[in-house]
Amino acid sequence: MSEALVAVEAAGADITAPAASGARQFWRRLRAQRAALVAAAVVALLVLVALAAPLLTALEGQDPTTYHPGLVDSARGGVPIGSLGGISAEHWLGVEPQTGRDLFARLVEGARVSLGVAFAATLIQVLIGVTIGVAAAMGSRWLDQVLSRVTDIIVALPLMIMALALLAVVPASFPRPVLVALVIGLIAWGNVAKIVRAQTLTLKGLDHVAAARLSGWGAVRVARRELLPGLAAPVITYAALLVPTNISAEAALSFLGVGVKPPTPSWGQMITAADVWYQAAPQYLLFPAGALFTTVLALTVLGDGVRTALDPRAASRLRVGTGRARKEDAA
Repeated sequence: MSEALVAVEAAGADITAPAASGARQFWRRLRAQRAALVAAAVVALLVLVALAAPLLTALEGQDPTTYHPGLVDSARGGVPIGSLGGISAEHWLGVEPQTGRDLFARLVEGARVSLGVAFAATLIQVLIGVTIGVAAAMGSRWLDQVLSRVTDIIVALPLMIMALALLAVVPASFPRPVLVALVIGLIAWGNVAKIVRAQTLTLKGLDHVAAARLSGWGAVRVARRELLPGLAAPVITYAALLVPTNISAEAALSFLGVGVKPPTPSWGQMITAADVWYQAAPQYLLFPAGALFTTVLALTVLGDGVRTALDPRAASRLRVGTGRARKEDAA
């Protein structure tokens, strides 16, 4: 027993160099994908805008909730006064029809809500999925059967229908962005658990994991020291692809009227309110829809790039900007 433990600990001392080499290879493969680099820059810019939303609105001198009735034409149903939806030095993207609220302030504050909900929901999904998946693979056959059946039920649940039902019965006093993140995260962790369970079953058969278990290590210590490092690549890859899905889910729930409630802005809520203004004030629909489309596209391309960089044997599903990477891997 002690010899196995010594062997495992000695092997662990030499992990630093291969890990560093693996990180360098990952960055080299990712840099070879031009589309992924552009997507990463777009995502970084969007996150920066979301984090700096209060500073940006203060720089403009506006806020997302103040009404400006003098900037809309009540005789025409509330259409913004001026060209291009009331764009001016005081209102960089114009104003909202009927209310006159500043569109730029609502757009950047909506980015905080939409991105915050998506990242929080993804974190919840990963934490629950990794815990359930590792427990199912490392536990007894009875525990594996129970957790696997629970996971199958979660995967089979229709996300939008369950979310609509849960959001409709929760009191309105509960913070809506937090509630939306919790609902999406607690309903949609099943696929993460399935991926983690399958990968953990594969890792269990490796020599260093078997040696650690024979040395008397507990299941928690084996999972933390030996399994989690091997699970990082598939979990990070799938999490990167979950974020755009969760952004779309938040936008859909807000569009259906059960997500984020006014006056808190979100992109889905803004699209909902703009569906009757696309002819009179098209910028009111185009700006939030364009931001949502750009974010989802950038995150999807970045997630695919991360997946390809972590597993170079798997070809990219997006054939844009990956030719150089394929040539280097073939060489």
